[in-house]
Amino acid sequence: MTYPEADQIRAVLQDARRVVIIQADNPDGDSLGSALAMEQILHELGKEPFLYCGVDIPTYLRHLRGWDRVNPELPHQFDASIIVDTSADSLLETLTKTGQKHWIAAKPCIILDHHETEQTIPFAKVVCNYPVVATGELIYELAQQLDWPLNATTKEMLAVSILADSLGLTTTATTARSIHIIAELVDGGVSIPDLEERRREMMRKAPELVHYKGRLLERVEYYADNRVATITIPWEEIETYSPLYNPSMLVIDDMRLTTNTDIAIAFKLYNDGHVTAKIRSNYGKPIANKLAEHFGGGGHAYASGFKITKGRAFADIKSECVAKATELLAQLDQQ
Repeated sequence: MTYPEADQIRAVLQDARRVVIIQADNPDGDSLGSALAMEQILHELGKEPFLYCGVDIPTYLRHLRGWDRVNPELPHQFDASIIVDTSADSLLETLTKTGQKHWIAAKPCIILDHHETEQTIPFAKVVCNYPVVATGELIYELAQQLDWPLNATTKEMLAVSILADSLGLTTTATTARSIHIIAELVDGGVSIPDLEERRREMMRKAPELVHYKGRLLERVEYYADNRVATITIPWEEIETYSPLYNPSMLVIDDMRLTTNTDIAIAFKLYNDGHVTAKIRSNYGKPIANKLAEHFGGGGHAYASGFKITKGRAFADIKSECVAKATELLAQLDQQ
């Protein structure tokens, strides 16, 4: 696939020396893999890449070599920026809070994304957003079009990105081209078993996390004849367990694998009053993004989320979320 924005991207990068690579405030395997791949590409092009994310990289992603180069503060001087894996301004909230977003807006900004949600970043100069399975797939195609160099680390990170968002090439967004790209990366030296072994080693959990997971599972609530499953994680538990592992990720897959469950929602309640929701829906029930968009969030049809910062009681948010999920499932049934 060729992208008409490629020449604009080339022009922006040609005139830039230091380039900031930005992830949203909810980093995942695709965003970090894409960011690390772009870091390598820019370095090979003779640029000075700088990795930024407004929040800490989750522990479960720290098997990816280079995660520790991601910074929580922007450099004082740079020439351009690349935002990977999001087109949503709401997911760059930390930049707004710290007053750094105007630094990004003042320089040429490129968006590389694959989500179907509306683009809401007003200052972007180039928006390259196509519904492929992962941002890593888009970057790979751009690299072929623009003759970007792909060293061993770049290829590895692109594979990580694609495998992460495709859930190992199993989602409905996975195409024959997605599979071909993985095959080409393997031909280029990427070892998927090595990647998986490193991931599994990092996924090992402390005994206290195993016990905590059991307590979380006991608190899972079911609605609409078990079709909607929810878990609520208070601030005290976020504070205690997040340094070890993301609490919602401990149980959300178990929740959606319950008999008759179509969608799982993990709520987090923060000490400043804001609420986040991580949403996962099962195959054949592509409503996660629609549910998130109802609350101003976004994401994929099967994996999405939203954040509400103020003005609403959690009980009302949860009630509305369950009701909307039930409504969306009923609409699917009618279709």
